[in-house]
Amino acid sequence: MSGHLSRRTLLRTGSLVLLLGAQQIARGASVVAVRIWPAEDYTRVTIESDALLQAKQFFVTDPPRLAVDIEGIDLLPGLRELVGKLKSDDPNIAGIRAAQNAPNVVRLVIDLKKPIKPQVFNLEPVAAYQHRLVFDLYPLNPPDPLEQLIAQRMKDMDAASERAARLLGLEADKVTKPATPADDPLGELIAGRERPKAPANPDQGPPLPAAKPPGGSDDTTVAGAGPKGSPAKQPPGGKGKTERLIIIALDPGHGGEDPGAIGPNGTQEKRVVLQIAHKLRERINETRVNGNPMRAYMTRDKDFFVPLQVRVQKAQRVQADLFISIHADAFLTPRPQGASVYALSTRGATSTAAKWMADKENAADLVGGLNVKAADAHVRRALFDMSTTAQINDSLKLGSAMLGHVKKIGKLHKPQVEQANFAVLRAPDIPSVLVETAFISNPDEEKRLNDPKYQDDLADALVRGIVAYFSKNPPLARNRQI
Repeated sequence: MSGHLSRRTLLRTGSLVLLLGAQQIARGASVVAVRIWPAEDYTRVTIESDALLQAKQFFVTDPPRLAVDIEGIDLLPGLRELVGKLKSDDPNIAGIRAAQNAPNVVRLVIDLKKPIKPQVFNLEPVAAYQHRLVFDLYPLNPPDPLEQLIAQRMKDMDAASERAARLLGLEADKVTKPATPADDPLGELIAGRERPKAPANPDQGPPLPAAKPPGGSDDTTVAGAGPKGSPAKQPPGGKGKTERLIIIALDPGHGGEDPGAIGPNGTQEKRVVLQIAHKLRERINETRVNGNPMRAYMTRDKDFFVPLQVRVQKAQRVQADLFISIHADAFLTPRPQGASVYALSTRGATSTAAKWMADKENAADLVGGLNVKAADAHVRRALFDMSTTAQINDSLKLGSAMLGHVKKIGKLHKPQVEQANFAVLRAPDIPSVLVETAFISNPDEEKRLNDPKYQDDLADALVRGIVAYFSKNPPLARNRQI
C-alpha cells in the first residue's frame, strides 16, 4: 500500500466509522486500555493489549492526518472510550476515528491540528503494563522554550502593571510599562547569537548548548527593568542599571504513562510532585538574589512523559543555572520516612539505599515508554555528557543548603546529601540535585504530601535553600554561543 491515502479512500473509510474502546474484543489480542496524554511538546496515544499488535502507518498532509492499520484485532460497534478521552483543547489532535478496514485489521485515523512528525512503536510489557502500541505526535515546529520563558515573563509583568493601575485608580496605559523583550534581562539569552534550531528528530531533544563551568561569579550584566517594571536607576557615570536573570530548571519527576511511586491510599507521585513544582515556581518567580531576578523553567508543567535525557537537554536549552528534580520517595516497607537530597556520583553510590534509589529512578524511561530507535541517539549523546568534578561539588553545596532549610519543616531521612549515578543529574554544566520530598510509601507522609500547607512549607524551604546557595556561589555569565 502506498505511503499516502487518496481522499476517496479516506472518505470511504470515514463512512464506516465506529468508535474504538478499551472493551474491544480481538481475534489475536484484547485491548486492555486506551490513553491519551496531550501536551504542547507532543501528544501520546497508547493502546494497551494482552498481545503484540502490528501497525502500518500512512501520513496525509492536506489536511494533516495520520492513518494507522492495526493488525490482529477486530472492531466492535458502540465502544467509545478512546474517542471519549480526546479533549477539545488537545494542542495536536482534532479528532479520532476508527473502522474495520479488513478482517482482523482496524484502521485508526487521527485528524491533526498542525503538521506533525509521528512516531509509532511498540513497547514490551513492563511494571503494571502489558503490550503497548504507542503513537507519539510531535509538532514539526516544536515550541521554543526560550520564547515560552520570555512570553510568560512578559505576561507576568503586564499583569503586575494592570494590578498597579487598579491600585492607583489609573488607566493601565498611564502606568510605567514593563520592559520589552529587547531590554528585558531574559533577552540576554537570545541577544547576539543565532536562535537554536529544532532537532531533525523531535524525540532526540534540543541541541545542547556549549558547557559553562559551574560556580564562580557573574561577569556579564544586561540592561533591564527595575523591580516590578520600574525604570532602571542610573548609577554614577550615567550607565544604566544592569541585571542578571537567574534561571532555575524545575523537573517534576515521572508523568504521563509513568505514575511513579503510588502511596498506600492511591496517591500518585507524578501528581504531588507537579503540585509542589508549581508552588516552587511561583516563589522563584517572585524572588530576587543579590538584586537579580530569578525565573523558573519547568521540564513539564502538565501530566505527560518526558525521557530522562530530554529533561537534561531542556535545562541546557534554556541555559539554566540550577537543575532541581522533584520526587516523592518510596520503599518496600511503609516505615522509612523523611526528605532526602541527592547529587550525582560517577564513582559509585554513597550507600546501598542511594544506589537502589538511582536504579529505580533510572528505570523511568522503561515505564514511561521510550522509543528505542530514538533512544539510540540519546545513548550516543550521553557519551559526551561527562559531568565535571566542579559540577558535582556545586551540586553538593546546593543540596546542603536545601537540607539546611528542609530540616526546619520536617524530618530528614539522611542529614547529608547522598550521591548515586542518577541519569537525570548528568548535566555537565549545571549544578543538579534530586529532592525526595517525603516517603509516599509511608501512610503519614503520603497524607502530608497531599496537604497544601506542607507543600507550601516545602516550597518555601527549597527556595530559601536556593537563595542561600547563590549568596555564596553567584552564577557565572552564560555562554552566548550554542
